[in-house]
Amino acid sequence: MMALRQLGFLKLNFRREETPDEERRVLALFRNRAELKKAYGELQEEIYRLKDRIKQQEGATQRVQEMLGALEARLGVTDTAFPALAFYQLRKLWQTGRELLQRFVAELAAQQEERERRQHLAEHNRRQFAKRQAAEQRLHDAQRLAAEEAARLADLDSRRARLERFWHYFKRRALEQAIVRTRAAAAATEASLAAAGAAVEQIALEPVPEFPGLSLDARRAINVAAIAYAEVLCARLARTQLVMQAREATRHREVTDEYGSRAECEALMRQIERAHDLLRGGANLTQEVRQRSDRLKQVARYRAATDAAPTAESLAFSEGDALEGGAGGLAAARMPNVLAEDTWDLYSVLLH
Repeated sequence: MMALRQLGFLKLNFRREETPDEERRVLALFRNRAELKKAYGELQEEIYRLKDRIKQQEGATQRVQEMLGALEARLGVTDTAFPALAFYQLRKLWQTGRELLQRFVAELAAQQEERERRQHLAEHNRRQFAKRQAAEQRLHDAQRLAAEEAARLADLDSRRARLERFWHYFKRRALEQAIVRTRAAAAATEASLAAAGAAVEQIALEPVPEFPGLSLDARRAINVAAIAYAEVLCARLARTQLVMQAREATRHREVTDEYGSRAECEALMRQIERAHDLLRGGANLTQEVRQRSDRLKQVARYRAATDAAPTAESLAFSEGDALEGGAGGLAAARMPNVLAEDTWDLYSVLLH
């Protein structure tokens, strides 16, 4: 009994000690749990964003449906149908002008880019030719020096081989020293030859640098031509109010009742049809654009040295410019400043 009491201070630990592998698994579980909570939170936020976008899209869809319903109602009544037709035909006229400008700028940009790409390649080839000539000259010089040192070393070796008598000791020693120096010089020339050959190969492997894009001068010239073309389009419609009416139509999303009776709307639509033909007509287009471009180049000013589009203020019409007294004796004051008024959505067409 006393022995049992003496052993009473012993405490037995029946808990199993965790191994390092189990500890790593527990830590991995905690990390995975934290990552899952983070991913869950991100997914919740994405769900909220998507729901918000769905609500916005539903609102936009509802507005479009309301517009379509209103348009359907207008087209169902004769008195309101013709103003609607005139409204959308005016919008189409504006779109035609914008498309013509876009096509004009795209063609000019493509032509100029092709020229500048060829010039870029030609300049690269000229630089490569000059570098290749210089490298090949260094290679030829290195080959000549290496051949001379090799010949000198062979001559010294040959002379050394002929000195076999004991009384040639001092001459042999002098030749051996000269051979050591010549061998070192030959090794240096071989290294120079290898470096020159590697330089020639490196030049041959150099890729053509990436084309940086249209130059600033080219973009400015194209933008000036685009502004001139926009003026030409306005000049062709200068006898009418169609440019102003088309601009007003593009500023409204819904039809307005500003075009008068059915007869007035029909007259307006016939006028719009003729305007489409006038805008698409190519007679004297190049000459007119060149004339206006020459004027614009003289007066165009830029806010910064890197800007490709001129300031609208610098293009305001002044006495004596090419537009004054235009076709049909129209005064220049009736011609809009196409850049300031963003006629035909000009700003979206210009290169930047």
